[in-house]
Amino acid sequence: MQVSILLQAKGSEVVTVGPDAPTAEVVGVLAERRIGAVVVSGDGRHVDGVLSERDVVTALAGHGADALAEPARRWMSSPAVTCEPDTTVEWLMATMTERRVRHVPVLVDGELAGLVSIGDVVKDHVSALEAETQVLHDYIANPY
Repeated sequence: MQVSILLQAKGSEVVTVGPDAPTAEVVGVLAERRIGAVVVSGDGRHVDGVLSERDVVTALAGHGADALAEPARRWMSSPAVTCEPDTTVEWLMATMTERRVRHVPVLVDGELAGLVSIGDVVKDHVSALEAETQVLHDYIANPY
């Protein structure tokens, strides 16, 4: 399966913030939207980085409350791990695990087209397992 299928199910909306947005403002966006990360972008189309809850916690642990006044660019993960719509979900799972990232921007011709989270990948994987389980159950219950 490809990432494009995940985007069809979840949509292509991506929350972005500017690189100079204060981290406190980004935290407000994360809380208000109930999301785990935002894409940092100067123009809303190109990915400068990704700022996640983990990045904010790391900043707070190292710099205290003063970290909240710093711009998003200071704490964002950059360069961001990205993929394209034709990337396989298997590659994406392996890369997310290996690189320890939970949010991957999807690019088309270098421009932002969506964002896939580990939750999206897990949801898809669980659905596939449930479908396989149902097929096997039906076969066992009615083999002919």
